[in-house]
Amino acid sequence: MLKQRTLQRVVKASGIGLHSGQKVLMNFVPHHADGGIVFRRIDLSPPVEIHANAMLVQEAFMCSNLVLENTKVGTIEHVMSAIAGLGIDNLIIEVSASEVPIMDGSAGPFIYLLMQGGLKELDAPKKFIKILKPVKALIDDKKAIFSPHEGFQLNFTIDFDHPAFKKEYQSASIDLSTEVFVYEVSDARTFGFMKDLDYLKANNLALGASLENAIGVDDTGVVNEEGLRYSDEFVRHKILDAVGDLYLLGHQIIAKFDGYKSGHALNNQLLRNVQSDPSNYKIVTFDDMESCPIKYVSVM
Repeated sequence: MLKQRTLQRVVKASGIGLHSGQKVLMNFVPHHADGGIVFRRIDLSPPVEIHANAMLVQEAFMCSNLVLENTKVGTIEHVMSAIAGLGIDNLIIEVSASEVPIMDGSAGPFIYLLMQGGLKELDAPKKFIKILKPVKALIDDKKAIFSPHEGFQLNFTIDFDHPAFKKEYQSASIDLSTEVFVYEVSDARTFGFMKDLDYLKANNLALGASLENAIGVDDTGVVNEEGLRYSDEFVRHKILDAVGDLYLLGHQIIAKFDGYKSGHALNNQLLRNVQSDPSNYKIVTFDDMESCPIKYVSVM
């Protein structure tokens, strides 16, 4: 039986909220089998828990935010991506503010922190959502599509007419596994246009943004002195975002995902469309890692 995963021990960290600019304390806490991924606001009394559930996503303008009644946890996509990439099924993420810290703008620091906690198998079968027929979400010319596939393949295309975005680097494709995610996707950083920064800050967004946690793009190219980590870092980050957004379906996914100019809101609409018809998918388990089409291995 391929088993569910959590952490062996608690891991503590801190960072700055991208949009709030506030310091945020964060703890990764082991969770029991079939507990899922849960965010816990420990700055509230009593603490409020919000499950990582696609139906709780609101305000998906620049990030994915979970909202339960009057309580929010925002900018969850990068940590969710790291959790999905490592094949973790059950975890409590405690935060001391309404936003997950941005770290360096990628999932890399979260991968490092989670691995410090050690992975632990639980005595329960690991569950996957297998997509059985094509499901689409479309807005104007933007597309997010699931198709049946043995594995989890993500194909993404962005479309920016800008000197920083070279045409040959605006599409990318991966077959998800722990190794591929960690070494080819997890370090890709979020990005933004310098001309938009004043507007965002005037609307209480991106208050914590800096070149330490994002790629800055001006009228001619990348502002960061060190340049890009990958030649196609922009589209790789969109794949990173999609891995995190799509894990809000509740289990690892067996499907092909095609995204064209898709973002958090459209990714979430795709999940809602999947859930709207039970014939779109089924829950499956596997006897062992050899029979599983997605490979979760130790990378540290």
